Amino acid sequence: MINLVQFPGLGLSLHINRVAISLGGFNIYWYGIILAAGLMGGLLFAFRYGPDFGIDTDRMVDVVVTGTVMAIVCARIYYVAMAPFQYQSVWEMIDLRNGGIAIYGALIGAFVFGGLACKWRKIPLLQMFDLVAMGFLIGQGIGRWGNFVNQEAFGCNTTLPWGMYSEATQSYLAANAASLAAQGMTVDPTMPVHPTFLYESLWCFAGLFMLFRFMKKRCFHGEIFLLYAVWYGCGRFWIEGLRTDSLMLSAALNLRASQLVAAVSVILALALEIHFRRIYRKAPMMVNLAVADLNAYAKAFPDGVCAKALPASASHAEFVQKTKEWNREIQEKAKSADSAQAEE
Repeated sequence: MINLVQFPGLGLSLHINRVAISLGGFNIYWYGIILAAGLMGGLLFAFRYGPDFGIDTDRMVDVVVTGTVMAIVCARIYYVAMAPFQYQSVWEMIDLRNGGIAIYGALIGAFVFGGLACKWRKIPLLQMFDLVAMGFLIGQGIGRWGNFVNQEAFGCNTTLPWGMYSEATQSYLAANAASLAAQGMTVDPTMPVHPTFLYESLWCFAGLFMLFRFMKKRCFHGEIFLLYAVWYGCGRFWIEGLRTDSLMLSAALNLRASQLVAAVSVILALALEIHFRRIYRKAPMMVNLAVADLNAYAKAFPDGVCAKALPASASHAEFVQKTKEWNREIQEKAKSADSAQAEE
């Protein structure tokens, strides 16, 4: 369970134990702990900045639970379907302790089933996608370090100073050298490899920084989600090209399945971004303040829709304060409506 991980060009050697805690013969792995930490980081971000997107954080809980569960399920299904090897049993297919989840599967599960949950809980869909996109970058940036602990999802050989070597990389490349050669990739199991987990982690955190800075400058609902798709897709395309564990679609083109998904995502998202930017760039975007109690809202405004909004550029503190004031007003009007009905 212990890997000796070396970075020869940097003169570093680390002993990495995949098991964090062992209780009565049951092992709790660092991989699961790191993924949980990534999930928690994304959730904390979403709950803090929900008001800036007009999202009630209490109702958002149901959306998050649904999206999270289905993200994990779909991530595993996608990984099993795209794995360049065969599983020997159903148990192997569902066993996550040794790693093996695909980010694009997680994205599909989270956004499809989370989107359905938004409709159910009356959460604004595009605003939720914007918020979750940044939460995903946090989760991905942290979660990729689980691949480091497991010594998986690494790349081909490199002579760069940060090249990584371990018994796990050596045994994997030795066992798959022939199949990789058939795909046009020549590897030397005794040489360091690209730490692609690190590349993707840094790429995600860089994207988070840029999108967070852009958050108050967005022109339309869904724009952050589109920019996330462009940014992550570009990074995933080149990083995937370095990896040795991808499902190859065409050896002649050196094209992998995840690269095709990334390329299509980038092209579609970029086209939509350009289109909607042209439409909405002239007017400042307004964000309707979140409503906490939908029943009270219906009582307070039975004859039609009434909303209060702030420009997207307003500060986080202003969103929080004005949202509290708006919901206090709704409660007061609902109580007045109840009193008037009782008098009748």
